[in-house]
Amino acid sequence: MAEGAFIAYFRVSTAKQGASGLGLEAQRAAVHRYLNGGGWRIVGEFTEVESGKRADRPQLAQALAAARLHRATLVVAKLDRLSRNAAFLLTLRDSGVKFVAADMPDANSMTVGILAVVAQEEREAISRRTKEALAAAKARGQILGGDRGRPPTDEHRLAAAKAKAEAAKRRAADLAPIIADLRANGATSLGAVARELTARGIPTATGCGSWSAVQVQRVVAATASVS
Repeated sequence: MAEGAFIAYFRVSTAKQGASGLGLEAQRAAVHRYLNGGGWRIVGEFTEVESGKRADRPQLAQALAAARLHRATLVVAKLDRLSRNAAFLLTLRDSGVKFVAADMPDANSMTVGILAVVAQEEREAISRRTKEALAAAKARGQILGGDRGRPPTDEHRLAAAKAKAEAAKRRAADLAPIIADLRANGATSLGAVARELTARGIPTATGCGSWSAVQVQRVVAATASVS
């Protein structure tokens, strides 16, 4: 049974379909059938009107950004139709957004990775190199495994800090157009922006409590560093 917040993403191939609702209504109905029952809510809908052969999908980018901001799950009607486009699959896989497809509800990031042939081949190549390196180490008499509870190295700490910084930059980029829109519509102070972000239901970085002026200031500073 579906629970929580969802962002719906639909795609139609032609402007005529988009204007008439042909295809779009069927996709919307499929999504609602999947979500039927439970404590769910759709907090946003995005519709792409373009050929599936194109790699650039601005509405998909906006849908993923909205899903990250609201900590929502992206829901699509038919993954089998979208899976023809490797760029879409890789974008979905690497977005950091949870997703579900009405026609393939058990699909997950691993499924998407398998469908993206290039990514799958790369994983297989990495796996082969890892096994070969382990076999060579074992042949030299090196003991494999060991204490998994050992403290992190400086390299591990650096990688973790880098991943955290990248996540902060991506969130700042997602929030930038929202904050710009709020300022353009009269929320000129940091406190006013904080109140509007809270009112829109956009979670803070920790996902707890309401936005504060200090948190907005940090995002603004991060946005400036991104640009």
